[in-house]
Amino acid sequence: MTDRAGDESVLRLGEAPEPALGVGALRIAVAATAINRADLLQRQGLYPPPPDASPILGLECAGTVREVGAGVSGWRVGDRVMALLSGGGYAEEVVVDAGSVMPVPASLSLEQAAALPEVFLTAYLNLFELGGLEAGGSALVHGGGSGVGTAAIQLCRAAGAHVYVTAGSDAKCQRCRDLGADLAVNYRSESFAERVAEASGGRGVDVVLDPIGASYLADNLASLAIGGRLVLIGLMGGAKAELSLAALLARRLSIIGSTLRSRPVEQKAAIIAGFRRRFGPDLEAGRIRPVVDRVLPLDAVAEAHRVMKASEHFGKIVLRVGSEP
Repeated sequence: MTDRAGDESVLRLGEAPEPALGVGALRIAVAATAINRADLLQRQGLYPPPPDASPILGLECAGTVREVGAGVSGWRVGDRVMALLSGGGYAEEVVVDAGSVMPVPASLSLEQAAALPEVFLTAYLNLFELGGLEAGGSALVHGGGSGVGTAAIQLCRAAGAHVYVTAGSDAKCQRCRDLGADLAVNYRSESFAERVAEASGGRGVDVVLDPIGASYLADNLASLAIGGRLVLIGLMGGAKAELSLAALLARRLSIIGSTLRSRPVEQKAAIIAGFRRRFGPDLEAGRIRPVVDRVLPLDAVAEAHRVMKASEHFGKIVLRVGSEP
């Protein structure tokens, strides 16, 4: 919880009212949750939760069903589940619309599963539903060592698409290649636009997935193939940049802005259903799985935020809340 906006020191454990169980919802006993960049922004007062969302941090969790709300079918008390949340994950229990819940495959522990919903659904939505990435196509994903990046690498490989990534160190670049990236560029020492042009034979990529924003805009557009799509999911590098509309017209480029958290529950349910249709068999078989950097207890949440801020992690940082059943 936080009483005020600020750095990691404002985070504290405390008591909160039990969330009410509404029609169409599940109550989940949380075993684990995971850290996302959005949590850091919310803690700083820069990303308020949507209306009616819990003010408690946390956009995903895994645990067991504790109670089934009216109008819900297909779930039973005790089921192992993972959920996409609008907030509230850093808690012992959450209430969430049943459409935002997925079963945990036998191949994953609950701590591993807690690292899946936010990043895999973000990568799926933006690369495949919005970006239109197809087998044989290609994508450039910034932040290849992040939770979204490591998810995107695996989804692209599972879909038969080429994936190029950027990362902030040679070590992270090598880990991205080990995970399946065709190309990994250290953005601190190389031009990703030049390396993508070289790797693609001058064609460029079909989709760019970008959490950076303004500072990467020109090179992102230069990296796109004719008819390519830039999908913007963050503004870590600024919100304002000059744009040549002539380039968009001449090369038939598209720029798409996208968020997941604020979407209506019906849209989230549709995204989850699409993800499970497309990649459910890969998940069940263990061909795709979250990359977990470390697991920390909930009372070490300030340290977890510090690690993410410093980009000392590769993949996801998980917080242990309860215990495995």
